Amino acid sequence: MNDPNPTTSGATRRQVIAGTAGVALAAAAQGTALAQSQAGVTARGKVFEDIDARPGIPGVMVSNGRDVVKTGADGRYAIAVQPGDAVFVIKPTGYMTPVDPATQLPHFSFLYVPEGTPASLDLRFAGIAPTGPLPESIDFALHKRNEPARFNAILFTDTQPESLAEVGYIRDDVVIATAGVDAAFGITHGDVMFDDLSYYDRYNRIVGTIGLPWYNISGNHDMNLEAPDNTHSRETFKRTFGARFSAFQYGGATVFLLDNVEYLGTDPTKPNGSGKYRGRFGADQLAFVRNVLANVQRDSLVVISHHIPLKTLSGSEPSTANTDNRDFLAAISTHTNTVSFSGHTHTNEHWYLGESDGYTAGGTHHHHVLAAVSGSWWSGPFDERGIPVALESDGSPNSFHILSVDGAKYTTTLVPARDPASSQMRIVLDSQIHRADREVLKDYHPGALLGGPIAQAAAGSTRLVVNLFDGGPRSTVSATIGRDGRPVALVRVERKDPFVDEVYARNMDTKKPWVNSALSTHIWQTTLPANLPTGTHRIAVAATDEHGRAHTAWMVLEVTA
Repeated sequence: MNDPNPTTSGATRRQVIAGTAGVALAAAAQGTALAQSQAGVTARGKVFEDIDARPGIPGVMVSNGRDVVKTGADGRYAIAVQPGDAVFVIKPTGYMTPVDPATQLPHFSFLYVPEGTPASLDLRFAGIAPTGPLPESIDFALHKRNEPARFNAILFTDTQPESLAEVGYIRDDVVIATAGVDAAFGITHGDVMFDDLSYYDRYNRIVGTIGLPWYNISGNHDMNLEAPDNTHSRETFKRTFGARFSAFQYGGATVFLLDNVEYLGTDPTKPNGSGKYRGRFGADQLAFVRNVLANVQRDSLVVISHHIPLKTLSGSEPSTANTDNRDFLAAISTHTNTVSFSGHTHTNEHWYLGESDGYTAGGTHHHHVLAAVSGSWWSGPFDERGIPVALESDGSPNSFHILSVDGAKYTTTLVPARDPASSQMRIVLDSQIHRADREVLKDYHPGALLGGPIAQAAAGSTRLVVNLFDGGPRSTVSATIGRDGRPVALVRVERKDPFVDEVYARNMDTKKPWVNSALSTHIWQTTLPANLPTGTHRIAVAATDEHGRAHTAWMVLEVTA
């Protein structure tokens, strides 16, 4: 990992410096050593096109994490900063910041931490080296590029490796599955790590092979757990990736990269000092969101990425599984085309939040909890490659998503990591009440429980269960039994996926201790006809997902006398 604000030798009038947290920093030889008040100073600089003449770029937003200013006609800006702030550029459409060649991490911010991370915190993982006095000029280099209004982005969340072996799973299961995806950039929505932040460098180099600019959001497992409060809980994250939260624009869309994990302080009595946290956007971050949106066209697309969901079916503690979101939804209610993405719960969920939730722009705000790259935290039996199947607790495969943008419109596509071309749904039969009992399960073949055959007498008590992995409230599922049968609509229910119960019960020794099946938001079911004749029957399932796309799958049902 590199120091985000490195220094160079020489006494030229300007020194152009590039670092991991990412700036082209011009520091005058004289004046930088002047004492600066700890109460705050004014940062000045220039946003320029990265060509020989270095012309200034007007109208570019620059922020300190609260306020937002725009560059003047000459590309120059001035903004108040305090120790601990980051000064960062919000790249406009048609431009790009430099990226690190090995990791593809964008260079977009300057960390102003005059005395560095306090040594008294005794952090396990290195924090930020002293940046010293504020430079005379903090400059950001941008280069022009074509950014069409139609583009794709790759969305990861919860890569979350607990060991070096699991870093290898990310490489061999998910990163290679992105091959051939035409995308403009990628975002990881938090829990990049699983507390061991020493893996950042290897992980970043692996993801860097995808060849796209890659943005990262902090999750509850990306924190310095020894920190006494939220203030210093992201020191290693900031040293590695830059500003704790930020934004950029691409193809006319505005993308926010936010941090809604508020750390409440270390608990020395817990393993590794892990303390409590809650889902919350602080006042500074809400001000930042409002100030950026004040400069964004009302009907353009606004994409918000963060870690803890705005709403979820998962989690026993609402404050850690959900975000206190009314103030946030009010802040984005100035804009009519908004969508937000999160991770955290290792489930795949769609929610539509309206006026009663605090979103008052008209219509609803779509919040999508993304399926986790690590699925069930890399749990489960190994596949033929030696990688855990990592089935999520709600029945989704471990996956990533592709966000496809077309102007102010968007769709998302779930991509199962193990088999990107596989079906988007699973069909099973639920006819065995005590399937979760491992002692019962050992006497049965899995197919007999989930795929038949079933006795004719049991048909009327057997449920046909369909897990449409990326389904939600706007999805529909129907089934046709037999070639001449009529389609029957299935009902969406909140229940556990019997297939997950089956897999977990049969492979108890392969899963992490906390991994269990959980209620799913994307299961549909119906009861089979009681008068099904004996013999074989084709069951064809037709589904329509949240974006109106059709999916089909089928199974063969055997009914015995």
